[in-house]
Amino acid sequence: MLIIAALFGAVIGSFLNVCIYRIPEERSILKPGSACPNCSSTIRFYDNIPVLSYLVLKGKCRSCDQSISIRYLLVELLTAGFTATVAAVFGMTSLGATYLVLVYILIVITVIDLYHMIIPDSLVGLGLITGITAILLGAIDIGWKDAFIGALFFGGFLYAVALVGKIIFKKEAMGMGDVKLGIMMGLFLGWKMSIMSLYVSFLVASFVGLVTIVTGQLKKGDRIPFGPFLAIGTILVVFFGQTILELYISVITI
Repeated sequence: MLIIAALFGAVIGSFLNVCIYRIPEERSILKPGSACPNCSSTIRFYDNIPVLSYLVLKGKCRSCDQSISIRYLLVELLTAGFTATVAAVFGMTSLGATYLVLVYILIVITVIDLYHMIIPDSLVGLGLITGITAILLGAIDIGWKDAFIGALFFGGFLYAVALVGKIIFKKEAMGMGDVKLGIMMGLFLGWKMSIMSLYVSFLVASFVGLVTIVTGQLKKGDRIPFGPFLAIGTILVVFFGQTILELYISVITI
């Protein structure tokens, strides 16, 4: 069961790589077929097998022999891993399917934001449509009121951070793409889990920021995309929300 889920996830990961590459360029994600990012030669079907083809070809294009970013392999492995995890935690249920779509969208958003510092409205819109549809069909156990408050709180909090940051630092501290992403994620999580997701997101961002400053990888004035941290916080809460809450309560009550 989990092996099948992982194989399915790897195939989806291959498609997500297409989305990651083409959406920022506003190109169709359906046609033409996959091509080498270096020489633009069409990739043959036997060279387009997720994970396996990359390993067999040692990360190079068969036509031009140029290296292909390891990002493609990592996205396929990551998607396979998350798909198997969703299958293990939620099973073959409507809730599992809903969270799978959410995770897939967040993977694409994360990589695009890391490379281009943008969060495409089309992906946020797809997430909103997915969330609203899931609520209408009863696929996720969250009411309209909770979903609305969650979206308002998550997006509103990030908007407040953006305004305060701009006043203090005299420059954009957080983009509106992050705010829109927050609205989308709040819709899925509801207000309680939104609070937890924000807490985890800022905690992870602070840790990564501190490490990059100490190691000299981050310099004064450098910008860090915040979308990936929001995605990490949301995914962790989706999978381990109750465990994180119990751990937090146990710490503050010591």
